[in-house]
Amino acid sequence: MAGLSNAIYRTFFQRNAVYLTSIFAGAFAFEIAFDSVSNKVWDSINRGRQWKDIRHLYIQKAEEEDEE
Repeated sequence: MAGLSNAIYRTFFQRNAVYLTSIFAGAFAFEIAFDSVSNKVWDSINRGRQWKDIRHLYIQKAEEEDEE
């Protein structure tokens, strides 16, 4: 167990540049994952009420009005 913690320390925490890079990369990955999950939750809660769900109804009506 001590060998694993020493390896992690030497890999990520011993050098400041690697430590900061790890933090920024982790924050970036977390932001992407959080945005993806929150967008999927929002879309599932609001299914059928968003423009992307009802756009075809209005575009179809506009095309029918243009034909008349």
